[in-house]
Amino acid sequence: MSMFEDMTKTELYAILTGIFTASLIVSNIIAGKTFDFFSFTLPCGVVIFPVIYIVNDVLAEIYGYEKARKVILLGFFMNLVAVICYQITILLPAPAFFENSEAFSIVLGSTFRLLVASFAAYLAGSLVNAKVMVYLKKWDENKLFFRCIVSTLFGEGLDAIVFIFIGFLGTMPLEALLLMIVAQALFKTVYEIIVYPLTRTVIFKVRKLPEV
Repeated sequence: MSMFEDMTKTELYAILTGIFTASLIVSNIIAGKTFDFFSFTLPCGVVIFPVIYIVNDVLAEIYGYEKARKVILLGFFMNLVAVICYQITILLPAPAFFENSEAFSIVLGSTFRLLVASFAAYLAGSLVNAKVMVYLKKWDENKLFFRCIVSTLFGEGLDAIVFIFIGFLGTMPLEALLLMIVAQALFKTVYEIIVYPLTRTVIFKVRKLPEV
């Protein structure tokens, strides 16, 4: 954070917006691969999850719900732009010497159902995370740890419910869907607990910055 100490909160808001939107685009790309975590299967998008939710928490805690909401909606729009560009690129005819068209399509292509699931889950989860964070701050300004963890639990819980039910309902038993929802929400909440010291440090340092 030393590189940001000479900035104002207004200047840092622009930087956080860029970090947030870039992280979301990366997350959507790497989420196409899954990995085994003990006996659970999780999307690789969780790798960049700490960055996204630390920034989300900072935005809600320092700048309030309305400014956090604007960044969340901007992230949604930029993800949509990225997906449209991916699809156009996939549809454009490749020259004969380009041998990776199929691999390119597999990595950047997405079924319409998973695309809708991802966007709906992102909007619902991120907005609820920010809203709960701000609501709990009004209730008690001193319990930052409680606000960060509870907001993540609500936001990630809703994110997992929306994404998994829209994306996978009817493709596997209901019990498996529920297990995936619980596993993903708990995994990310535990992740948030582990990185909380970093979240707290960032929030405390940003609080000390001048407004303009």
